[in-house]
Amino acid sequence: MEPNTPFSASSGPVRAYLEWMGAEPGKPAVFPLHEEAVVGRNPQDALASDRYVCIPEQTVSRRHARIRRRGASYFVEDLHSRNGTFVSGERLAPGAWRVLAEGDELALASAHLVFHSLLLPERGAASAVITRSVDATQFAPVVDTSSAGRGDLENTVHRLHAMAQVGIALGVVTDQDTLIEKLMNFIFDLFPLAERAFIMLRGSERDPPQPVAARRRGGIVEDPAQIRISRTIVDEVLGRKRAILSVDTLADRHYGAHESIIAQAILSVMCAPLILGDEVLGLIQVDTSSDPHAFQEADLEILSGVCAETAVTLKNFQLYSDIKGLLDGFVCASVQAIEERDPVTAGHSFRVAGYAENLAVALEHANDPELRGAAFTPAQLREIRYAALLHDFGKVGVREHVLRKEKKLHHADMRLLEQRFRYARACLERHAWRSLTERQLSGELGAADLRRERERIVAQLAEEDERLDEFLALIIRANEPSVSHATVPEGLGAIRDHVCAGTGDPSFRLLDDAEFAALSIGKGCLTPDERRQIEAHVADSYSFLILIPWTRELAGVPAIAHGHHEKLDGTGYPMGLRGAEISLQTRILTISDIYDALTARDRPYKQAVPAERALDLIAEECRAGHLDGRLFKVFVDSKAWQTR
Repeated sequence: MEPNTPFSASSGPVRAYLEWMGAEPGKPAVFPLHEEAVVGRNPQDALASDRYVCIPEQTVSRRHARIRRRGASYFVEDLHSRNGTFVSGERLAPGAWRVLAEGDELALASAHLVFHSLLLPERGAASAVITRSVDATQFAPVVDTSSAGRGDLENTVHRLHAMAQVGIALGVVTDQDTLIEKLMNFIFDLFPLAERAFIMLRGSERDPPQPVAARRRGGIVEDPAQIRISRTIVDEVLGRKRAILSVDTLADRHYGAHESIIAQAILSVMCAPLILGDEVLGLIQVDTSSDPHAFQEADLEILSGVCAETAVTLKNFQLYSDIKGLLDGFVCASVQAIEERDPVTAGHSFRVAGYAENLAVALEHANDPELRGAAFTPAQLREIRYAALLHDFGKVGVREHVLRKEKKLHHADMRLLEQRFRYARACLERHAWRSLTERQLSGELGAADLRRERERIVAQLAEEDERLDEFLALIIRANEPSVSHATVPEGLGAIRDHVCAGTGDPSFRLLDDAEFAALSIGKGCLTPDERRQIEAHVADSYSFLILIPWTRELAGVPAIAHGHHEKLDGTGYPMGLRGAEISLQTRILTISDIYDALTARDRPYKQAVPAERALDLIAEECRAGHLDGRLFKVFVDSKAWQTR
C-alpha cells in the first residue's frame, strides 16, 4: 500500500489502522485493518491484499505477526517470528494473544508501528432502542375475517402460526434429516384434515425421486419404501413442474382409475414440487381417505409456498455438502502429497485422525462425569479430524535428509567414517612396513632379525585390526536409535580420543566431536539442531493453517494442531503450555499421535512397539504428569486404536 492511503473498501468498513513511520521520512504509511491481517516482510499469494500488511524490512519475518478483531477489540499474536513482536516494550510469547489499545506501539524487530482504533469500546450490554416500527400485516397474506366465525378465525390464526413456525424451522435446521422431521410435524398443523403425508427427493437431477419420509396423523411413522405412490401424480408434478389438487379423487377422470388411488381409497390429494429455478429436487404429497373436499385452492397455495421455502433450504444443504466434500478431498489430497515426501511415514496423519475421532466419540461413554459432559458435537468432531489430518502440515518445510533420517549418523556420514577406518588401517600398515624397510636398507637387521621383526609386525597389525573392528562394531551399535532414553555406550569416549598417524605424519582422530555427539544421543536419532528443525514444523503448521479462512465451525483447527507436542507440566513445545492452557481436543490429538508414533511399523529408525508396550509407555508419560491420564483411560477402555 502506498503511504498516506489509509482507507480501502475492499473488505467492508475499516475499524482500525496501523501507522508505520519507516516508510519515508515525514510520510508515515497507514495500513487499514478489517477483521484480520497477517503482518510480514513479503506479500502472500495465499492472502488477499487487504488481509496482509507488508513491512519490507529484512529483520521482519516472512509471517511475523497476526492481528484479529473480536467484538470491539483487536488482538495481536506473534507467529513464532525470528526477532520477536513487542507491544509497548513487552515481548509477546509465540502463539499468545495480546489485546491492543489505542496508541499502542508495536515493534516488529526494527519496524515500529502505532495501532489506532476506530471502534467505540464496549461498555456492557446496551438496552435495545426501537428506531422504527412496521405493520407486519403488510408482509403477510390478507385474511378476510369479517364474515368468519370464531372457529374459522382460530383455525386461520393456528395455520398462520404454523406457517411462521415452518419459516423459523427452515432457518435454523442444519441437516436434512432434522428438516424432514420438522416438516412432517408441521404439515399436520397446516392441514388439519390431512391424514397422510410423504416426501420424495432426488439424489441428482437425473435420478428418479425416492420416498424419504412417510407419516400418518397421530405421529404414526410408515416405512417410506413400502408406501404406494401414484406414478401418474408424481410424473405430472415433476414433469410439468406444477402443483396439483384433486378433490374427490376417486371421481376424478385423471386419477380415479389408477390402482394406487383405488387401493388406498384416496378421496382428496395435494402434491407440490420442491422446485428451485429449473431444478426439481422432489415433492411433498398430502392426502386423505375420509373427506373428498378436505383441501381447497388456498391449501395448495400454502403447500406450494412451504415447498418453495423447503427447496431453498434443501439446495443450501446440497451446496454445503458439496463444499464440505470439496474441502475434505482437498485436505486429504494435501496430506497425502506431503506424506509422499517421506514414504516410510505415509498414512500416519490418517491413522492419527482415526484414533482421535474414536477417542473423541468415546467420551460420551466415559465413566468420568466431567469428560462425559464434554462430549463433542458432529461439527466439533470434524474440527478434531481436520486438525489431526493437518497436524504435521509444516513438515513440508523440513529438509528431506532430516525428515527421513534413520540412524544417529546420516548414511553419507557413516560411509565417510567407514572410509576413515580403512584409511587408518592402510596408514598403520604403511608406517609399519616402511619402518621395517628403512631398517633393513640401513643394515640394522640381519636375516634372522628381519624374520622376527616381520612376524612381530604381522602380529601387531592383526591386533590393531582387531581393535579397529571392535571400535567400528561399537559405533555401529551406538548408531542405532533408542525408543526410550539410553546411556552412552561405554568405550565411545575412548574411540573419540584414539589418534592415528596419517600420511606425511599428520595425525587424525577416528571419531570427531560432531560424530561423537550424534552417537551419544540418548533417545531417537536427531541431533539438537535437527530436532529444532523438526520441532519447527509445529510453528510452521500453525503459520500455514492460519492462512486458511476457516469457517466458524472449524476456526479451532490451527490452535488444536499447534499444541499437539505440548505437555501438561509445561515441558512440551513450542509454547510450553501447562494444564488448563491445553485444550481437550489438543490432548486427544497428542495421545493419538504418540500411540501411532510408537506402534507404526514403517519407521526406519525404530522397530514397531507392540500395542501393549506402547500403552505402558504412554501410561508412564501420564504418571510423569506429561499427558492426561483420564483421557488415556478412555483411550484404553474404548480401544480407540482399533478400526471402527
